[in-house]
Amino acid sequence: MTAVVAGLIVLSALMHAGWNFLVKRGRDGHLDTVSFSLGCSAIAACLLPFVPFPDTACHPWLMATLVVHVAYFLTLAEAYRHADLSLAYPLMRGMAPMLVALMAPILGEAMTSVQTAGIVMIGLGIVLPAWVGRPWQKVDKKGLYLCLLNAAIIALYTLMDGIGVRLSGNALSYTLWLFLFNSWGILTVLALRRGLSEVMQHVYRGWRIAMLGACMSMASYGIVLWAMTQTSIPAVAALREMSVIFAALLGTWFLKERLGRWRILGATFVGLGAATIRWG
Repeated sequence: MTAVVAGLIVLSALMHAGWNFLVKRGRDGHLDTVSFSLGCSAIAACLLPFVPFPDTACHPWLMATLVVHVAYFLTLAEAYRHADLSLAYPLMRGMAPMLVALMAPILGEAMTSVQTAGIVMIGLGIVLPAWVGRPWQKVDKKGLYLCLLNAAIIALYTLMDGIGVRLSGNALSYTLWLFLFNSWGILTVLALRRGLSEVMQHVYRGWRIAMLGACMSMASYGIVLWAMTQTSIPAVAALREMSVIFAALLGTWFLKERLGRWRILGATFVGLGAATIRWG
């Protein structure tokens, strides 16, 4: 992994933590998620005329991953209703890269022993605060179950998109088509649950924040998809989870969540694991 690829993935991690922070600090995570996704669709529609059409080989993967992404956004918003950002985010993101790494042989991914060690370190560093520090004893158990479910969903769409973007022939084109259609499934589900009028009123009131979140979401995942065409999928998935450090800091600084010694130790493991992957 080159320094440029690694640096862009870290930037992606910062942006990912940023838009998750916006969801958490909002009054209604589900409606905020719809607003962000509609913003992504609008941006994608404006940019699609300037990129080539993705190769037909990726179309089955693109259609399948759209369903998984809808499940991700809905589960994410629900998880944040029951758990702190600085607990939920690390747990969701920490389990995912380890699950992806377990699937690496099936994908034919070449993983060095050093990279594998780095992935394990990142996974442990992310999960450590959630389990050894035992904050889970003080929170709604439903939130923990939702976090674990979302981790499995993240691992699934990471693998699917890793394969799809490699078959597409153009990472930007794949990203834009994904985000163009991604919002409509989420909008449909929320319109049925809450009513289309309530959803659109929320979108109209918060469109400025929604566009900021949409830009961060699209740029963040677009970088990850491109990076998957340059290097190992498990390595990209793990390094991107440096976002947990940024999420913990945002939760502490702006949401007044307690950082604690276990979260500090976990962040240290994440940093060491990231450096291991970069130089492995």
